Amino acid sequence: MRGTRLGDRLLHIYTWIIILWLSSPIAVMILFGFNDKKSKSNTSWQGFTLRWYAELFDISDLTVALRNSLVIAAVSTIITVVIGTMLGLAIGRHRFRGKGVTNFLVFAAISTPELVMGASLLSLFVSGNVPRDANTIIVSHVLFSLSFVVVTVRARIVTLDPSLEEAARDLGATAWGTFRQVTLPSIMPGVMAGAMLSFALSIDDYVVTSFVNGSTVTFPLWIVGAVKTGIPPQVNVMGTLIFGIGVLIAIGNAVAARRRT
Repeated sequence: MRGTRLGDRLLHIYTWIIILWLSSPIAVMILFGFNDKKSKSNTSWQGFTLRWYAELFDISDLTVALRNSLVIAAVSTIITVVIGTMLGLAIGRHRFRGKGVTNFLVFAAISTPELVMGASLLSLFVSGNVPRDANTIIVSHVLFSLSFVVVTVRARIVTLDPSLEEAARDLGATAWGTFRQVTLPSIMPGVMAGAMLSFALSIDDYVVTSFVNGSTVTFPLWIVGAVKTGIPPQVNVMGTLIFGIGVLIAIGNAVAARRRT
């Protein structure tokens, strides 16, 4: 009995150590957003200040890069959610010729290294004489994040009781009405989870974007380019705000899901 309690305590301690270790980079990023640095580098603590929050958009190139990332992530997420939800519905609910191949391609896209996907997309755009810009970044982000939306929506679909949709149709609802009032609200947690994952994958992608960006600079690309001269504290502030907004959205989604249940 004592051995079991000791094992439980050690497991709890080990779990918290892992959580703290995984959270330490985020904590450092947030902390150094308040660093009153006196040199180009922002690697040593030199005092507390809120100056960088007031001067958040003073670096024009950084502001443009952040705006590019937010627009690209938003557009690619909308496209990915629409296509991924329809594909997840098809795979999870219907039988059709080529379903096995479709499943294989979905999971193959998840397991493909970003380096391979980036080089493949670059070859595709170059061979098709497609100019590389924000549009090619959006297409690329849709392609590598689509599978994640499909998987989350499909997982939700397979747990959905088909009798709910049958009851709606028996009561006179049209196919569109059944989808809008029964199916979509039921799978919405999966759709929202896929959307959040797609947005997160897009906004922080560097590898694939570096192959297909052309002259368009995104937030991760700007940060890597600034490493040689020193990353300004505004980057920490922007990262903190993005992280905070993501946490708030996740909490809101969890609260909404709990209320539905």
